[in-house]
Amino acid sequence: MGEWDVLGRLLDKVQSHSTVIGKVWLTVLFVFRILVLRTGADKVWGDEQSDFVCNTLQPGCENVCYDIAFPISHVRFWVLQIIAVATPKLLYLGHVLHVIHIEKKMKERMKRQAEMDDQASLFLRRAYKVPKYTKSTGKISIRGSLLRSYVFHLVAKIVLEVLFIVGQYFLYGFTLQTRYVCSSFPCPHKVDCFLSRPTEKSVIIWFMLVSALVSLLLSLVELLYLCVKAVKECMARRQDYTVTPVTPPPSERKAFKSRDEMLQNCVNLELELQGRKLGVNGAKIGVTEAAMNVSPESNNMGAEVRI
Repeated sequence: MGEWDVLGRLLDKVQSHSTVIGKVWLTVLFVFRILVLRTGADKVWGDEQSDFVCNTLQPGCENVCYDIAFPISHVRFWVLQIIAVATPKLLYLGHVLHVIHIEKKMKERMKRQAEMDDQASLFLRRAYKVPKYTKSTGKISIRGSLLRSYVFHLVAKIVLEVLFIVGQYFLYGFTLQTRYVCSSFPCPHKVDCFLSRPTEKSVIIWFMLVSALVSLLLSLVELLYLCVKAVKECMARRQDYTVTPVTPPPSERKAFKSRDEMLQNCVNLELELQGRKLGVNGAKIGVTEAAMNVSPESNNMGAEVRI
């Protein structure tokens, strides 16, 4: 089955652009699903239809009973399941490669900007964006549009896993019976049909079911992890907000305002007393001297003013 090698190489590229939980999910997919399907399930189900024996010689009856008992082969059903679940991952890989290609062009443009003069470089830096997804190490930072794409692909994986698990239950359940009773046309009466190695097949069915449930659980945990991480980053950005001296925080604005008003009232009072003593002309001189002799310490003390 060379097609699994192609799928494996594609998913191996996704592994470097996934979270830690996503890498564990890929390991479960490769080892416990694809590898078991290639090595064990194909051999066990190789004689599925040839050893499905019914106690009748009516032409066509055996084929009809087999079609009713197994609308689709288990192996083909699991192949469709793995391909369907891996498709959202491959779509996410396409988005990542597109982002890498765009930011590679941005880096090349920035190198050309560095070779220009300062004014042209400054103009181009304002006109073009800078890379924000690729790190200096070459890895991808999952945020912004990549984070949304990653979350959407997780939701798609979860929905597909649930649909295939429910579909398997309604198609033929999770356990194979030793005997199947069939009475459909062209069978003349109720016919007993018997499977080959039903217990061994049931064990593999349960193993694949548990692997699918583990993959589903990992996808749910990864989705929860990304949601918690996004909330923490949002709260950290709010806490890192720094307030400049020009714009004091709301809790200290009243203190700044009352301190300035108190200082201004003290200056006005001293100027008024100085003007009364010296007269009109003396008041003008006092204003000038007061403006020149106000020390910076008055801003810190809040009530002490020198004239």
